Amino acid sequence: MILSVAGIRFRYNSQPVLKGVSFNLPRGRILAVLGVNGAGKSTLLRCLNRILKAEAGAIRLEDRDVRAMQGSELARHFGYVPQKYAEGTLSVFDMVLLGRRPYIRWGPTEHDLKLVAQTLELMNLQHLAGRPADQLSGGEMQKVVVARALAQEPEVLLLDEPTSNLDLKNQLQVMELVRNAVYKQRLSAVVSVHDINLAFRYADYFLLLKDGNVHTLASTDEITPAIIQEVYGVEVIVTRIKGYTVVTPVGVSPGKDGL
Repeated sequence: MILSVAGIRFRYNSQPVLKGVSFNLPRGRILAVLGVNGAGKSTLLRCLNRILKAEAGAIRLEDRDVRAMQGSELARHFGYVPQKYAEGTLSVFDMVLLGRRPYIRWGPTEHDLKLVAQTLELMNLQHLAGRPADQLSGGEMQKVVVARALAQEPEVLLLDEPTSNLDLKNQLQVMELVRNAVYKQRLSAVVSVHDINLAFRYADYFLLLKDGNVHTLASTDEITPAIIQEVYGVEVIVTRIKGYTVVTPVGVSPGKDGL
């Protein structure tokens, strides 16, 4: 087991958002965090890498206390892909090189430059290395931001809605590249996502949040229509098409106000 989270609590002012979230995640696996808007998905990710300070709970990486780590040490262990980011005018190569900042003292070494080149190749971005970031498409830019996080050589990858505002092709491409990186480099990945079908396709485990609590923590093949209905307030049909699980909403559950 690599990432262990126990009893994380967080509130905005007096409003509780996370009410004791716990889970364990091994290497080489992807955990999808799901729930309705406002369930605490993004808040959980920000607590994991201490952008937000949890009021209670423990986060451990193997035998290390994450809440006791200094900033540079934290950045070497956690790669974070936020929902929003500044594009800037740096080249793609230089943007990904920013991921090496936790390791660089006076200037990038040959190892840093080689690792960036390898990461660009892993993400199929080598042909864009010299292009300014503000000239990229949305899908290309999202891949660059993921590549920058991977260049940190993290043990844990945190991705907050990595496919939001992307078309179907780019959604699949980004998640395919993320999954390949997780499996090849034996990372642990925590991904907040709205698209439950995308989560079924790429995640190994689901963490379903409801009202700030963990409603269900299970492998993807243990998720039932009843669980989805309880969390989202929507009746669904779950089928298998060409080996993939597909969730089709039928209607809002009786007595529910919807999403």
